[in-house]
Amino acid sequence: MDNITRQAGAIPLKLSDDRVWRTYSGGQALEAWRGQADPQDSEFPEQWVASAVQAVNAGREHLPVEGLSKVLLPGRDAGEPVTLKQLIESDPAAFLGARHAAKHEASPALLVKVLDSCERLTIQVHPDPEFAMSAFGSRFGKTEAWYILGGRTIGGEPPYVLLGFKPDVTRERWRQLFEEQDIPAMLDALHKVEVKEGEVFLITGGLPHAIGSGCLLIEIQEPTDLTLRTERTTPRGVKLQDKACHQGIGFERMLDCFHYEPTDLEGALRRSKVEPEVLAEQPGGQEIALIQPKHTERFRMNRLRVTGTYAYEKRDAFAVAIIAAGSGRLAYGEASLDVKQGDTLFLPAGLERMSWIREGASPDAELVVVLCHPPE
Repeated sequence: MDNITRQAGAIPLKLSDDRVWRTYSGGQALEAWRGQADPQDSEFPEQWVASAVQAVNAGREHLPVEGLSKVLLPGRDAGEPVTLKQLIESDPAAFLGARHAAKHEASPALLVKVLDSCERLTIQVHPDPEFAMSAFGSRFGKTEAWYILGGRTIGGEPPYVLLGFKPDVTRERWRQLFEEQDIPAMLDALHKVEVKEGEVFLITGGLPHAIGSGCLLIEIQEPTDLTLRTERTTPRGVKLQDKACHQGIGFERMLDCFHYEPTDLEGALRRSKVEPEVLAEQPGGQEIALIQPKHTERFRMNRLRVTGTYAYEKRDAFAVAIIAAGSGRLAYGEASLDVKQGDTLFLPAGLERMSWIREGASPDAELVVVLCHPPE
């Protein structure tokens, strides 16, 4: 490990805009949020943040690897980005923390994305840890959580998500709808929920769901790309390979991944919608818990609302930071890093003490930072 790489274990690292191809389209609101000129929808609607996970896209195996986040290290030539995965593998304890490295070696137990949908995603499910191990040999499933950054009305419809089976949906009924590819009936079998900026949803493994059109959100999840889909054609008419639906385990096994726990809308929201709670306050802002260990042991997510200077500390652990709104500086030691809305950062374990500082012309403006943490 050279000196530049060694120093990187104790400073905030800005990440590049690593976009990933998906079976749905979007990205215009993501690009606008990042301040890009002439934002457009495309087949690359997701930005993977602090990712050491390779994207799984059936039919694109011959193309260059997608999904691995890149870092431009201070002191290196601009044309020589390295992947975050390479950095971590050079010294897992320095970048991830000694405790995390002892348990997970060079694999961050976390994956973060920012995504924007201009069409509904296919109805899908992710495995819980037990199913992931038995079907895929993976010690991680794909429980995830969504923090709604914003949204847009598309085709006269406000942003929404689909969550959980309605009452009376059984495995037999779901299998019938899948075999008939009765998409309207599949959609009607799930609860439809309009979403608003600042809302938080927890999607546990086994829960049927889909992100609707017009959603701009941060997604924190376990570090896999295990997605099982029950629609063999996407809403915009793209035919999916069988493997893109069942990930190689077959359709019958795919249906076993779902948790058949139907409930009414109130029960679905009680299970999946999370109410934020204030964790700490300082004269310069407050820290709000979005996802806590009482919700899931798989990850944590907090939000900082910075109105002045907010001192922040973490011990022997990494974190991922997304600047959700505003601008300012991240001060550490004798140095600082300018940050603005849309920036994404990896905060290595060696960086323990820092201060977030709001800057801007308007006294009412806030610097809003979403912090994603691995399991405790």
